[in-house]
Amino acid sequence: MTETTGNDQATSGNPTDAIAIPAASPPLSKNAQKKLLKLQRYEEKKAERKAFAKEKKQKEAERKKREWEEKLSSVTEEEKTKLIESRKELRKERMDKRSEEREKKMERLNKAKEVGQKIVVDLEFSHLMNPSEISSLVQQIMYCYAVNGRCASPCHLWLTGCEGEMESQLLKLPGFDKWCIEKEKQSYIETFQDQKEDLVYLTADAETVLEDLDLKKIYIIGGLVDRNRWKGLTMKKANEQGIKSAKLPIGSYMKMTSSQVLTVNQVVEILLKYLETNDWQSSFFQVIPQRKRSETEEKETEGEDSERKKICTEGSSSEVTVT
Repeated sequence: MTETTGNDQATSGNPTDAIAIPAASPPLSKNAQKKLLKLQRYEEKKAERKAFAKEKKQKEAERKKREWEEKLSSVTEEEKTKLIESRKELRKERMDKRSEEREKKMERLNKAKEVGQKIVVDLEFSHLMNPSEISSLVQQIMYCYAVNGRCASPCHLWLTGCEGEMESQLLKLPGFDKWCIEKEKQSYIETFQDQKEDLVYLTADAETVLEDLDLKKIYIIGGLVDRNRWKGLTMKKANEQGIKSAKLPIGSYMKMTSSQVLTVNQVVEILLKYLETNDWQSSFFQVIPQRKRSETEEKETEGEDSERKKICTEGSSSEVTVT
């Protein structure tokens, strides 16, 4: 999960909850510089792929338009009218279906406000990130909202410390003002001041392993992109604020190629998968990218999956195993 920390002003009403934040980021090690360069190259290629996909989509739209116009020009006026009406009906059906899906989505999200697992994204760190990193975090939050909306049983999602540059960038997202999500300018410590004992900061640096999710608890995910510059910051924040911390049990189910730090949207999706399946291993393997897993782990898992599918198939022809 991405490491996070609070900003200089983000404190609770209690002075002892204040967090001391370094004024400037420490210099990067050679290893960190290599990783940063690798990330920059990845982002450049990602932008190129995005531009290529956009161009391809435009060409496909132009091709379909030409085919439609050619089709209309090759038929009689009566047939042309029928084709146009048929197309209008199909478009109306699609719009009605989307409208129905949106209504059901809003019903699920509103219900989650009453009974859903509370998950907080801590956004008090825009002063520690450059514009590119803030943009990346905004995209991650957008993915969080999207995947939560698709869930049959979504969580109760919160954004705390949502102000300043972070808020400005989020407001640029189409429809952000209509999102069914809690948006708080104040910190989570202030927002949940009467439930401080229920706060649990999820950080890869925690010693406690999260064995299960508790609906009474409020799980906090740090919103800070580029952990290399701010290692251990969220752990320090949790300790200084006197709140619990925990890490996902990734090491118990999976071997990683590098550190166990994930993006905000990956952590949210893992938690949602676990709420749905009550299975950490399944949740990790469905969400964590293959590039972050070791080859040994992949081979072992593939063998276990094959054996499990074989046993299920032999045991009952009507049994379906979801992995």
